[in-house]
Amino acid sequence: MENQNVYLKPVTVINILKFAVPTIAMTLFMSFYTMVDGLFVSNLIGTNALSAINLTAPVIQFVTAVSTMLATGGSAVIMKKMGEGKSEEAKEDFTVLILVNVLAGAVMCVLGYGTMEHIFGGMKLSADVEGYCRDYLSCYLLFTIPILLMNNFTLYMIASEKAALSLVCSVTGGLVNMVLDYVLIAGFHMGISGAAVATGLGYSVTAVVGLAVFGGKKSLLHFKKPVFRLDVLANAAGNGCSEMATALVTGIITMMFNWTMLYYVGEDGVAAVTIIMYVLMFASSLYTGYSYGVAPMLSFYHGERNDEKLKRLVRISLKVIGFISVITAAASLGLTRPLVSVFARPDNPVYALAVRGNRVCTMALFFIGFNIFASGMFTALSNGIASAVLAFSRSFVFMLITMLVLPAFFGVNGIWLATPAAELMALGLAGVMFLRYRRKYGY
Repeated sequence: MENQNVYLKPVTVINILKFAVPTIAMTLFMSFYTMVDGLFVSNLIGTNALSAINLTAPVIQFVTAVSTMLATGGSAVIMKKMGEGKSEEAKEDFTVLILVNVLAGAVMCVLGYGTMEHIFGGMKLSADVEGYCRDYLSCYLLFTIPILLMNNFTLYMIASEKAALSLVCSVTGGLVNMVLDYVLIAGFHMGISGAAVATGLGYSVTAVVGLAVFGGKKSLLHFKKPVFRLDVLANAAGNGCSEMATALVTGIITMMFNWTMLYYVGEDGVAAVTIIMYVLMFASSLYTGYSYGVAPMLSFYHGERNDEKLKRLVRISLKVIGFISVITAAASLGLTRPLVSVFARPDNPVYALAVRGNRVCTMALFFIGFNIFASGMFTALSNGIASAVLAFSRSFVFMLITMLVLPAFFGVNGIWLATPAAELMALGLAGVMFLRYRRKYGY
C-alpha cells in the first residue's frame, strides 16, 4: 500500500513518538490558544465574559458531538480497511463520511440558533452575562461547518501520515485566532463577538487546507466518487459513539458544574471553574494528542492481525502516559498561582476560588491519561461498545455521582473533589475492561 512505511517500522519508543509528537504538539497548541482566547476575554472584557464562554460551552459540545463521533469512528474503520488492503474502498467511504459531516453541520447550526433563547433564558443569569452568552454563540455558530471539517481533517491528516501538516494547520490557526482576538476585541471593539469570530476563523484554517489536500490525488487518503455503504456509516457511528457520548455528557456535566457553582458562589464561581478547566484541558491535551497519534497504528496492526506489534505498542504507551502524568501533576501544583493570575488578579474573588480549586483538581491528572488512552484504544480496535462504556461511565455516571454527593458534604470543596474522584473510579473500570479484552486483541 502506498505511503505507509511508517506502519511497517519496528515499534520502538522513538518511532512511536515520531508518529505521536506532532499530534501532541497540535493538541497542546489547540488547547493553548483556547486558553489565550480566555485570557484576552478576561483581561480585555472581564470575568463575566469569561463566565459566558463557559456557559456556552455545553451548547457548542452538543453541536459538535455528531462530527466527533464520525471523525474518530470513521478514522478507525477506514484505517482498518487500509490495513486489510482495501484502499480504494476506504477512499470512497472517506468521501461519504465527509459529506455526512457537512450535512450534520448544517442541521446542528440551525438547531443551535433555534434553541439559544430558551437555553440562556432559563438560567436566571444577570443581564450582562446573558447578553455575553448570546453574542458569543450567535457568532460562533456561523462557523459550524468549517469547525466540523476541522475536527475530521485533523484526524484524517494524521492517518494519512500528514501529522506534521496537521500541526502546521493548528499552529497557523492558533496564531490567526490570537492575533484576531486582539484586533477584533481591542482594535475594532467587537467585544465577545470578536472572540467568537476569531475562534471560528482560526479553526477554519485546517478546514480549508484539508479540502485542498484531500481534493488532490497525492495523499494516502483523498476524495473519490462517493459510494454510500450503510454498514460503513453504521460502523463509524457505533465505533465513535463513545467520543460522541463524551462530548454530550461533557456538556451536561459542564452545565452541572455551572449550575452548582451558581448556587454555592454565583457567577464568580463559574469564572473560577472556567480557569481550572483551561488548566486541566491543557494538561489533558498531552494524553489526547498521544492517543490520537497512536490510534491509526493500533487500527492498522489490528487489521493486519499483528499481535506482537500491538502488544508492544500498548505497553510502551502505558509507560509514556505514566511518565506524562507525574510531570503534568507536578507542574500544575507548582504553577498554580502564576497560571490563575494570568486570568484573574489576586484582588479578584475569582482568584482565591481558582487557586484552591486547581490544587484539589490536580489530583485528577494522575488518572486522566490512562482513561483517555483506554477509551481511545478500544475505539481504534473497533470495539465501540467497550469504548462507549468507559467514556460514558467516566464522563457522566461517575461525575454525576460525585457531583451530587460530594458538594452536599463538603460544599465548594466537594465540587473541586468531584473530578479527581470520578477519574479514580473510571481508572478502576478501565483496568477491568483492559484485562477482560486482553486475550481477544492480543495486547
